Amino acid sequence: MDVRRARPPLPAAAPPPRRPAVTELRLSAFRTHRNTVFPLGPLTLFRGPSGSGKSSALQAYEALARLAGGDTLEEALASVAGGAPACVPHRARPDAQGRRGFRIGCTVDGPAGPVLLDIAVQAEPELRMVGERLTGGGRTLLSTALRDPGLRRVEAAWHTAGAVPVTRAPLPDDRLGTALLPLRVAGKTAGQRLVLDAAEQVVVALRSVFVCDPRPELMRAPVAARDGLLRGACDNVAAVLARTRHECATRHEALVAAVGAGCRGPVEELAPQVLEGGLVRAVLGRAAGAATPLERLGDGELRYLALCLVLMTGPGVLDMDPVAEVLPARQALTVLADGLDRCLDPVQARELLTVARQMCERGHVRLVGTVRGGAGEPEGDVWGEARGTGEPGVSVVDLGRERKVERV
Repeated sequence: MDVRRARPPLPAAAPPPRRPAVTELRLSAFRTHRNTVFPLGPLTLFRGPSGSGKSSALQAYEALARLAGGDTLEEALASVAGGAPACVPHRARPDAQGRRGFRIGCTVDGPAGPVLLDIAVQAEPELRMVGERLTGGGRTLLSTALRDPGLRRVEAAWHTAGAVPVTRAPLPDDRLGTALLPLRVAGKTAGQRLVLDAAEQVVVALRSVFVCDPRPELMRAPVAARDGLLRGACDNVAAVLARTRHECATRHEALVAAVGAGCRGPVEELAPQVLEGGLVRAVLGRAAGAATPLERLGDGELRYLALCLVLMTGPGVLDMDPVAEVLPARQALTVLADGLDRCLDPVQARELLTVARQMCERGHVRLVGTVRGGAGEPEGDVWGEARGTGEPGVSVVDLGRERKVERV
């Protein structure tokens, strides 16, 4: 029988500032979703059977995040199999000009209050942004519209509240106008500052996203010791563990305890092992016997370890590009994890949920993930474990036949 070490508590956190965060995802017309609104909490799990639209919700969130980071529409939708045409609802009929598209949006809460962003994208016959609306405080702060299909631009109008109440100018039709506003708005009037505050809040929340899908088949090979920023596939996890082990002893100790709770046999340490050619691999130190190289772990153990590392380290160790000009204390990392419980057994799923709860309660990490199962199916998945504990902190979106949101 395994003897597991008690998990040491993480350092007490001060009350967090009000960080911008996406609190609602709107899929007006996207893949299998129509007129759907999903509230998002600090820890949100989409649960449902295959084909219920769990992954689609995360794809829409990722697309908004990449647009806020400055990607073009084509780049933002590259991770969707089939690209932009696959985002159009299956039964959507083209208009008289043969055009079809999709509509998505979100609400971002923060110091500027709730700010809503909604976009309309034409996917066929050519990909372009045909409409965007940014609203806050009951006022339209930015709106764009495609006036001339022959020009690769949209006409934008944003709130000014000066001598001229509205400023109009063309913007490119393949990028998010909200992300471009800081380059176009001077901030000289109260109205302009209101627009800039709202745009910054949306961009900060959406850019602070890390899409994570650990790939066990890539995590077993030695990696360059200097490769210290964790990628979404977690293929360089050994180098990152070598870095984090020395940067925060308390957090590393908590990570070791969490890994020990989800891996077979007691774990005393996670340590780097330097190899020839500037390479490094990670090993699990055992209380007795030889250490276990990372490559000897099962797929579930590797995914569990990587997800714990992501949740417990923060953006400074992740390969992402948050808003550099905004203090880290004003940003909250959001982890998007499709298939959060993939390859995990019930014990690992429960332990990972415990880690996620603990980190999300501290305010600087948010998690949006998808898990198996649906209404009427046997318990034992992450949702079943969450409901069984009766503890607060998890929002569950059940995408079964009757879509509903529960908080446990």
